[in-house]
Amino acid sequence: MSAPPGEFAKVLADLDPPRLAAAGGRAGDAAVTSVLATARAGGRLGLSDLAVLLSPAATGRLEELARVARETTLRRFGRAVRLFAPLYVSNACLSSCTYCGFSKGLPVVRRTLSAGETETEARLLAERGFRHLLLVSGEHRVEVSADYLVEIVERLSPLFPAISIETQTWSDDTYARLVAAGLVGAVHYQETYDRARYREVHVAGWKRDFDRRLSSFDRAGAAGVRRLGVGVLLGLAVDWRADVLALAAHATFLSRRYWRTEVTAALPRIKPNAAGFPPVVVVDDAEFVQAHAALRLYEPDLDLSLSTREPAPMRDGLVRIAVTTMSAGSSTEPGGYGTPGSAQEQFSISDERPPDAVAAMLVEAGYDPVWKDAFPLVAGRS
Repeated sequence: MSAPPGEFAKVLADLDPPRLAAAGGRAGDAAVTSVLATARAGGRLGLSDLAVLLSPAATGRLEELARVARETTLRRFGRAVRLFAPLYVSNACLSSCTYCGFSKGLPVVRRTLSAGETETEARLLAERGFRHLLLVSGEHRVEVSADYLVEIVERLSPLFPAISIETQTWSDDTYARLVAAGLVGAVHYQETYDRARYREVHVAGWKRDFDRRLSSFDRAGAAGVRRLGVGVLLGLAVDWRADVLALAAHATFLSRRYWRTEVTAALPRIKPNAAGFPPVVVVDDAEFVQAHAALRLYEPDLDLSLSTREPAPMRDGLVRIAVTTMSAGSSTEPGGYGTPGSAQEQFSISDERPPDAVAAMLVEAGYDPVWKDAFPLVAGRS
């Protein structure tokens, strides 16, 4: 049975992102100049302004857009860049998503780590300096059960003050149990906010329910999860600008509704994986930078995250413009840190530099790599 629409579903329906993106796409150079002037002066931008900054006209002003975004990022975040590591605990999955290397039915090597194996992997990451950990899995309610995740969070919380999950969505009581065990964050990418496209690429399984996915943050936020991560997969839907606009609206909605939380956002591009899914539209490098810079100006306090999907030159450039959180030295397969090659990876990595090399890059560029928050969020407390 499908979940009933949550409050943001109503906001999304009224917003009509494709219409908004089309209106912004008709913007001329004068409109771009006006929005950039407002942003440079510290004025608040609306979604229609963001649509202008995402327009083809603004692509032609990329250098200026990036410069204003950089100024805004430095003003709001200083030179601190948070580093984290993903830890894949399982690639078992009961959902059929046409774009994912873990999709049910793919003839790939599956593996689910035991709690002990997960702790071994985690200790390797702790030795490399990480204190922010993202637990990732496919959607398998048996192999990756609530009890399994609670046990892992409890075991790892003494090592990692900031543990987040990127798994299937859960019920209110499960999020509450995870928070009590030490969970700080939950990441649930909507992938695309286009309902029709969402249904096309999510063929079967729990994740097929668009509204349950969209309302997952209501359950997580109400349970006391203190860091909420949203995202879209660029290249999944034709109108990538509409998806970025919907993502921005979602981030603003969450920031206002759960005002004690930190909201993070990511815009990953489709990468090669076992599914062999080709992007329906290629978001080129200029447009990719544009999307991040525009989001920074629309929501100056939004934490923008960038994974090792992207090559090193792109990551090194974007951290100087808009990105404030980065993964480093990542593996996207279960057991990939201690026993690489023992299971199928979710997608290919482009930036293969070890964590210390990424940290050195940040220092050389004048930034401060943050392995552990000076004032960490405490799960379940205000």
